[in-house]
Amino acid sequence: MATAQYKAESPATYEKVWEMFQEIGLQIKETREAIKETSQQMKETREAINETGRQINETGRQIDETGRQMKETDKRVGALTNRYGEISEHMIVPNLKLSFNALGYTFEKCSSDTKIEDFEHGIFAEADAFLENGGCVMVVEIKTKLRIDDINDHVKRMGKFRAHADFHKDTRKYYGAIAGLLMSQSEKTYALKKGFYVLEPVGETFIITTPTGPGAPKAW
Repeated sequence: MATAQYKAESPATYEKVWEMFQEIGLQIKETREAIKETSQQMKETREAINETGRQINETGRQIDETGRQMKETDKRVGALTNRYGEISEHMIVPNLKLSFNALGYTFEKCSSDTKIEDFEHGIFAEADAFLENGGCVMVVEIKTKLRIDDINDHVKRMGKFRAHADFHKDTRKYYGAIAGLLMSQSEKTYALKKGFYVLEPVGETFIITTPTGPGAPKAW
């Protein structure tokens, strides 16, 4: 009868196995700590995302509020600009005849907000003030803040008035004037080079600068 034989493990083998268990235990502990740390990082990330979302919402609200305030400001500025324009027209228009008569003109009539609506020839234009007599016409544009584009637009406006006059056999000379409550020297110089009289409010009245040079003032 065969007898099973067992070989006793040496103390060194048990010690090696124990070290392996200890190493596995340490790895498990480190894994738990890593999981815990990862979990904490995920929590912090979620909180950061939530905070970022809150900040984005707050920024969006601030942008909306800024936009609303800008619209309100634009509305007020627009109303103020229109009011300044009304003041300018009421101050300038009633005194135009006397002021231009002092320059040698004899305008018999001055009207405001004169419009051309010539559907037959496709000509549409409007002037803030329109002075006239039997020999010539003065077309006046009044701006709160005079800009280069306003001057160029007045050149086009004069062309339309001239074309409309030609179609109606009006042989009078057409002159242009432009007024600005606010204007820079460069804008004033540009208007004068275009052959326009330039009107500038001074106190409760205004002064008129006459364009100089060949062909000035320009007649359309």
